[in-house]
Amino acid sequence: MERHYNLYRLAKRLLLWLLPFFVVGWVFEQLWLALAVGLACSVAWNFFFFQRLNRWLWQSRTTLPPRAPGAWSDIYDGIYGTLRRAQFKRRQLSVLLQRFRQAAEAIPDAGMVLSADGSLEWTNKLAQIYFGIRWPADKNIRITNLIRYPRFNKYFEKGDFREAITLISPTGDQRELELRIMPYSGTQLLVIARDVTQLRKLERMRKDFVANVSHELKTPLTVMNGYLEMLEDGESLPPQMMEKAVHDMQGQTQRMQKMVNQLLELSRMEVQTQDNFSKRVPMSRLLNDIIAELGPVMQEKRLHLDVAITPDLSVWGSEDKLRSAGMNLLTNAIKYSPEGSNIKVSWQLVRDFAEFSVIDSGPGIPLEHIPRLTERFYRVEKDRNSASGGTGLGLSIVKHALEHHRSKLQVESTVGVGSKFYFRIPPELVSSPTS
Repeated sequence: MERHYNLYRLAKRLLLWLLPFFVVGWVFEQLWLALAVGLACSVAWNFFFFQRLNRWLWQSRTTLPPRAPGAWSDIYDGIYGTLRRAQFKRRQLSVLLQRFRQAAEAIPDAGMVLSADGSLEWTNKLAQIYFGIRWPADKNIRITNLIRYPRFNKYFEKGDFREAITLISPTGDQRELELRIMPYSGTQLLVIARDVTQLRKLERMRKDFVANVSHELKTPLTVMNGYLEMLEDGESLPPQMMEKAVHDMQGQTQRMQKMVNQLLELSRMEVQTQDNFSKRVPMSRLLNDIIAELGPVMQEKRLHLDVAITPDLSVWGSEDKLRSAGMNLLTNAIKYSPEGSNIKVSWQLVRDFAEFSVIDSGPGIPLEHIPRLTERFYRVEKDRNSASGGTGLGLSIVKHALEHHRSKLQVESTVGVGSKFYFRIPPELVSSPTS
């Protein structure tokens, strides 16, 4: 479109406008009056289109400019173009802002933006969950009024944010949060909070694991070291003492070897995170093999075994892991059952689930200990597993083996009566020779 809005063209248009008035005034000898009338008409003409511009900018609901001739058309089109560019930039800014909000919500950490005095200016959804913030009702409220911990107040007022601070979530869910505060955008502060509950739990488990392994190895090593010191003067030892020393050292060596093997088995299970359900496991044959393998131990304790195994009930999964689960559960039942008592072993369909259960007549387990039975080296009673030759790892192996089959260990126990350990394989993993 041709543009007329420049000084030269405006002057030219004004002269052309006044030319007729100049001619008329010259003819009638009223030159100045005619020019005054011409200028007045020009002012009125421009005032009219100025008013149209004013109504369009402040009253009209449409962005399309009104029609106008000459320079006013250029003015209207120029303003219209500026408005369109401003709208486009606002649209771009809105898209960028939306993407920023989506990115802020997608990050796995809670985020808050504070003003220089600590007032809340922005927060993502995760921060609202972690700190119980109601948005936007809590906007402009000071952070120390939202997180009411004296230790955090001192930390914030001190203003030294080089080190992070760990707090318990104010919502009361016992979640541990690590907070870091950083300068942001000149005068603002950026607060990043990370859930470190699981990390702290794993750290405590690691420390407990190292302490437990050290404790478990300390006893047999102490026994063996004592006997070895005695054997230094072996000529003076009676034959019975020599035989007992060799027998005890063999027992302690076997116990340490068993512990190492079970720790290696646990490590392999933890590393194998990918499920593989392509192999059908014939559970009836597997369980009968376990029972046959443990038969001599049961005969030694004169235990009576009641077996109820469904022959055609198989599952998809890992035969080695299911063998470990069945072997450890039956071994525990044998270990803690008194001589001459009964043990019931069952493998059957319960609704659509395949259930394996072992019921013993042992001393039973107090209710408060049941949730922790699958922890490594956990003792219901001090040194109970050590006295019976156990390592405290059997039920941990069962737990990890069942997790690979979308199942978990269930325990029902009554003190002085006995215990039932069982697990259920979900319907999607249940199979049969004809399926």
